[in-house]
Amino acid sequence: MQKILLLTDLHLRTRGKTIIGLDPAARLGLALEQALGDHPDAEALILMGDLTHSGKPEEYSALRNILASCTIPVIFMMGNHDARAPFYAEFPDAPKTPQGHVQHIVDLPDHRIITLDTLDENADPHHSGVLCTDRLAWLQAALNSTNGRMPLVFAHHPPCDIGLPGMDAIGLRNGSDLLALLENKGAHLFCGHVHRTISGQANGIPYAIFKSTCHQAPLDLEAPDSTLSIAEPAAYGLLLLGPNTVTVHSEDIGLNLPSIAGNDALPETEPS
Repeated sequence: MQKILLLTDLHLRTRGKTIIGLDPAARLGLALEQALGDHPDAEALILMGDLTHSGKPEEYSALRNILASCTIPVIFMMGNHDARAPFYAEFPDAPKTPQGHVQHIVDLPDHRIITLDTLDENADPHHSGVLCTDRLAWLQAALNSTNGRMPLVFAHHPPCDIGLPGMDAIGLRNGSDLLALLENKGAHLFCGHVHRTISGQANGIPYAIFKSTCHQAPLDLEAPDSTLSIAEPAAYGLLLLGPNTVTVHSEDIGLNLPSIAGNDALPETEPS
């Protein structure tokens, strides 16, 4: 099987600044080290948006420095905390559509990776996302030219409600347009933004959402606040790709739990 590594919601800040007491750069470094150490044979690493916390040039410079040790190709995506101009200033060779969006296609033998740019730099509500007419047309062309490959579509913002009111209020505003394009295409959808491990289906399209490399969102089905954060372990995502299949894994980072084989995993006596 071919492997694709996924990291999302990096939220890099300027030196010395933290998020709920966590150092995003240190957490990203640990995530990158573990993911590449576990899977040095991966085909690519997809960074699924919110590369930085404030879209500042120095934050993108910090990202470049951290990625200097990465030994596999990196595919960048934009999230709601990003800004295209300083991103392209630091990564001028990153793919760009004619309209200036950070979207990309990678063809593998049995799969087509399609990464989308859902950033709206003038979003209302703030931090929500959108796919404009140009971006949707680009996606439609990408879906219509797969030549039998399974489409693996990546969008920072989920296109449907996931049950967390605060995050649902700042999702992909025209998510129904994205889902309509993906119907009956045999596509799988992958998202970030929410800072939780979530899976489901919308309009018959299976989707998976991944945890942040920094801070996570609590499972709060009532609160309207999208900024609620907890210091759960970070994680990286792993896609295993085989003929006509895609398997999705999420691996927590830094737990260092031992593996126990066979009967050693069972208690010697029944608990009282």
